[in-house]
Amino acid sequence: MSHTAADTEPAQPPPADDHAFFGQPRGLMTLSGLEVWERFSFLGMQAILVLYFADTVANGGMGMEAGTAASVSAAYGTLVYLVSVAGGWLADRILGSYRAVLYGGILIACGHYAMAVPTDAMTWVGLGLISAGTGLLKPNVATMVGKLYRTDDERRDAGFALYYMGINIGAFLGPLITGWLGDHASWHWGFSAAAFGMTLGLIQYVAGRRHLAGRKHAAEYALAPGPMRRAVLLIAVGVVVVAAVATALALAGWLTMDRFVDVLTLISVIAPVVYFVVMFRSPRVTHEERGRLRPYVVLFLASVVFNFILFQAYSTMMLLASTNARTEIFGFHFPASWYASALGAFEVLLAPVVAAVWARMGPRQPHASNKIAIGVILGGLSFLLMVLPTSGHSGDTYKMAAWWIVGSYLLLGLGDILLETSGMSATTKLAPKAFASQTMALWFLSLALANGIQAQIVKLYGEVSNPAYFGVNGAVAVAAGVAVIAAAPWLKRTMHPVH
Repeated sequence: MSHTAADTEPAQPPPADDHAFFGQPRGLMTLSGLEVWERFSFLGMQAILVLYFADTVANGGMGMEAGTAASVSAAYGTLVYLVSVAGGWLADRILGSYRAVLYGGILIACGHYAMAVPTDAMTWVGLGLISAGTGLLKPNVATMVGKLYRTDDERRDAGFALYYMGINIGAFLGPLITGWLGDHASWHWGFSAAAFGMTLGLIQYVAGRRHLAGRKHAAEYALAPGPMRRAVLLIAVGVVVVAAVATALALAGWLTMDRFVDVLTLISVIAPVVYFVVMFRSPRVTHEERGRLRPYVVLFLASVVFNFILFQAYSTMMLLASTNARTEIFGFHFPASWYASALGAFEVLLAPVVAAVWARMGPRQPHASNKIAIGVILGGLSFLLMVLPTSGHSGDTYKMAAWWIVGSYLLLGLGDILLETSGMSATTKLAPKAFASQTMALWFLSLALANGIQAQIVKLYGEVSNPAYFGVNGAVAVAAGVAVIAAAPWLKRTMHPVH
């Protein structure tokens, strides 16, 4: 039997790699580098996407109303995270993590290149490709980071901290470059920068593949040849059928943009409900595990509320910044989209501070549920803060100081650090063993639902006053966080072994 070079390539990196990157495995640099450029391209594009949708056709935009632009942008986020659930399954059963990430990156790059072409049709093609590619890449890169370490390796948490720092560096740099190009050249030049960034990420990923653990082509839990052929055939046929039906409905005038957004929202609601019902009713879930699922539902909903606020950093907050915020600090003028970089900057700066505080507090640190609750409250406060500068104006021509939005992003960034780290940890510990490999799917469903709800609520932006919009949404988030704190005694009792 013949073997290809890829098949005979060792599945583990060379022993000399184990401490080659700041005491961490050399493969961590490859994967962190990929995430820097993936986040650079994804969030760089996201920072200008809603502005591109809302800009006039004469200025190279798509001429949407502000609420519609924010809704379509949120629907795109919903699609990304729904596809991510399928992406994890495809890697586990068919592609393997390495190829899933590679193919996902290629689709993302192609999507950004498509968006660089100044036509509406190529914008939609590009967003579709980016959604599919991110769905393949995003859930599997973190899995590959985990494979670099043994389960009992004490460097594991520090390695993930470096990895997440890479994510936030990309989140900081992306809007700076794409925003400047969008403001000084055209929106499509901004999309081109995102394409270039993803291309660089792919090059260094392929170049550094020998340093990655578990990079063999076969999926870890691959289907048998027969079922795999049937699965691939069903997926291919399903994609073609859905595309054909969608095209026919669109040409017939039934599948409008509003209805497409509504369908995605409906799916984002149904999917987690079905997921939880299956887990609660599964005979493979023990009575004890079922008891731990109940508090997890509370944390899942808390994640939905917080991320509903967080994702608006790239939609309604961008729209507000572009129309009612000064784009000048200490005499320096900048594009409105640069505000999005503040979020990544705060998370890079605050993450090690938060980690140091928890380490210093040791066993006295708050319970995971309270950390999550505080994160939700901070998210709500970031919106409530915006009530102050948007109130008391007779018209919509006022300009608030830049520090208001920067302050809002400071609260939001700190909340994100508290919630995401504790939420992911709780997810892995509370999920039933029979569904352990699907814990990332659960987390992505909370993000999809947050975006799905956002896609409906943001339609009110521009229809109601800004103080009312930010005040009500912020108050609901604060109330949700307070409710989680009130439930803390029950959560602590039922969330064992989470502390």
